[in-house]
Amino acid sequence: MVCVKHVPDIQSERALGPDGRVVRDQGDGTLNELDENALEAALALVEEHGGEVVALTVGPDDAVDAVRKGLQMGAEQAVHVLDDAVAGSDVFGTATVLAAAIRRIGADAPVDLVVTGMAGLDGLTSLLPSALAAELDLPQLTLAAELTVADGAVTVRRELDHASEVLTAPLPALVSVTDQANDPRYPNFKGIMAARKKPVDVLTLADLGVDPASVGGDAAWTEVVEAAPRPPRENRVLVNDDGEAGLRLAAWLVENKLV
Repeated sequence: MVCVKHVPDIQSERALGPDGRVVRDQGDGTLNELDENALEAALALVEEHGGEVVALTVGPDDAVDAVRKGLQMGAEQAVHVLDDAVAGSDVFGTATVLAAAIRRIGADAPVDLVVTGMAGLDGLTSLLPSALAAELDLPQLTLAAELTVADGAVTVRRELDHASEVLTAPLPALVSVTDQANDPRYPNFKGIMAARKKPVDVLTLADLGVDPASVGGDAAWTEVVEAAPRPPRENRVLVNDDGEAGLRLAAWLVENKLV
């Protein structure tokens, strides 16, 4: 099971609306780039061990593009949780909905591994993997730079500042992968055409047995009180490099006790 997210184009201008939420223009979005690494990791495991990859997302109508991209890359199934009551959910509400969807799908076929990206490029909290693992009561191995499965267990390598960690947990488990884990494949023409014929299963909160009052903006643990554009920088000093710019920069750093 690979959890993917439809996010606004990070190269476009962003703004918050009066409700404190990011303004999302219809069609202005894409599959979260870091989730491509999660899809690639899952697809590689299935190619080695067998099984199926299911792409799962929660979001408004255009969020279906995220799971369709997963189908183009090679996922066998796609599931889209679509319900107006989910709008405004924080990471905990989102984890509640994703966990309910995974449990429902797992009732038909066991879910051996849940894979996510390391973060969503819109919020960059990196909290979802841990929150989802807690909801599912699964061991979590986060920020994996390498991922292998053998003998009913998953093993990851995690790169720290001055060391590498190797962690192992029994399946089922949840793993989040970094952008160093692999190079995501590009959908080929055959995959793109095949994805057009694959249906996307749409689920609502009622289908999942989730109380609408437990998710959405009203149930969020945080609230955006105020937002304003970043003010322009002032008192900037521009230095034309005449061959001594490095010396002048070093002197400025020393003078301001920055080194």
